Amino acid sequence: MEQVDTLIVGAGASGAVLANRLSADPNHNVLLLEAGPDYLPEQLPPDLANGKQNAMSSHDWGFKHRPTPYMPLIPLPRGKVVGGSSQVNTCIALRGQPLDYDEWGLDGWSWEECLPAFKRLENDLDFGDTEEHSGSGPLPVRRHPQSEWKPWTAGFMEACDMLGFPYCPDTNAAGSTGFGAHAMNKIDERRISAAEAYLTPDVRARENFTLSPLTLVHRLVYEGSRVVGVKAERHGRIETIRAKRVLLCGGAVATPGILVRSGIGPATDVAHIGVKLKKHVPDIGRLLDHPGNALLFKPRGIEVSVDDPIIQCVLQTKVGHGPYTNDLQIQAGNIIPTKWKTFAGVVLMVSLQKPAHVGRIRVVSSDPRVRPHVQSALNSNQPDRDLALRGVELLGELANTKALRKLGRCIYPTRPVLRSRRLLKRWIPTASDSGYHPSGTVPMGSAADVRGRIEGIDGLRVCDASLFPTIPSSNIHIPTLMLAERFAQWLSDDRD
Repeated sequence: MEQVDTLIVGAGASGAVLANRLSADPNHNVLLLEAGPDYLPEQLPPDLANGKQNAMSSHDWGFKHRPTPYMPLIPLPRGKVVGGSSQVNTCIALRGQPLDYDEWGLDGWSWEECLPAFKRLENDLDFGDTEEHSGSGPLPVRRHPQSEWKPWTAGFMEACDMLGFPYCPDTNAAGSTGFGAHAMNKIDERRISAAEAYLTPDVRARENFTLSPLTLVHRLVYEGSRVVGVKAERHGRIETIRAKRVLLCGGAVATPGILVRSGIGPATDVAHIGVKLKKHVPDIGRLLDHPGNALLFKPRGIEVSVDDPIIQCVLQTKVGHGPYTNDLQIQAGNIIPTKWKTFAGVVLMVSLQKPAHVGRIRVVSSDPRVRPHVQSALNSNQPDRDLALRGVELLGELANTKALRKLGRCIYPTRPVLRSRRLLKRWIPTASDSGYHPSGTVPMGSAADVRGRIEGIDGLRVCDASLFPTIPSSNIHIPTLMLAERFAQWLSDDRD
């Protein structure tokens, strides 16, 4: 029976970081399990290598969610491949702002304490080594210069300036706000995933490191109150893999599934799937995400190609009365992506960065192949609906500037809806979707402690975006890498 020192479940953003850092100790054996396939950089399928667009279907878990009660079930893309969702995402490399972490009020998680990990993970090709940046980390980060902006993006930047927003040269600087080029983890439009950045040939060649792709974890294995391994399926056989400690890095949708199938979670959910309760943890399965809405445009006077990069720049701003530096993120999409094809149109998108809503993931089967029920509950409270309305109205103001009016005509929603606050209030709940940033499903401070431990369960850590108590005001890839970098340091010193 196989046994290792550290078993990592999930080779996504956090799993790749932990595998790299922990296996740097040659006396410590690390096994990394991943349900999806593995590719070396030179073997990557074209859609995974292409950093211009999301890869939404070829390596996907097939999860679905109901964004609002007024909408049907629609896809919630998550990457099923070594690299996880970092292998299929939009390559946006935002950190969020200091209050995002200070508001957690958790020991060890202030902005000041997190900043060294943000620096440790990045190789910022624009700023290099500064008080806020690093030029020597594993993940390259750069910003599209103005010479690379597509016409719709250039018009969007001009429109932001026309409305009086400040220019922002570094969207990752503490206190930054306004419009500017996105920090992105892609080079020459090639996506640099966590797998490519952290699971390098040198790491893969370590004798104490093993990567096992196409391995589906069913549940945890216990001896008393201690986790001693997992039941996993590979090569068509279910086997027990033993370890001195298990790190769950399956992501905010898959990690709660493993826990509930192992008897850890809300007692009613565990009982529903016929599993013996090990630990009642009611907050496992709560769900945070960034809700978004979009206006679609028919281009006029500009060439739009399905090969254009989706996003190059961003406007981060505040329209609410809360304490946050930015509560809205607005982006111009140079193309309109769908799961099946790319429509030759352009888009303006707005998402709430500090929503108050809380959704729910419910595990409905002990079979890991059965999809969970995901109720995202986007814009499900009045403060969020008010901010969403203001955000969509701001999209309309941008679209009505001279800079954008000449480049595109809004075709969805219709002009009467866009011009009527009453109709927009009715439209938003029927046209909201996820920002694809699920998180907070095993929150620190309630479901887990500040080091990812669940009370009463030994030998187990949760080490992914499931732990976020509140969602950062940014895309969550870089915050997840930061979290994993911090855990890697702690776990290198703590063998339990």
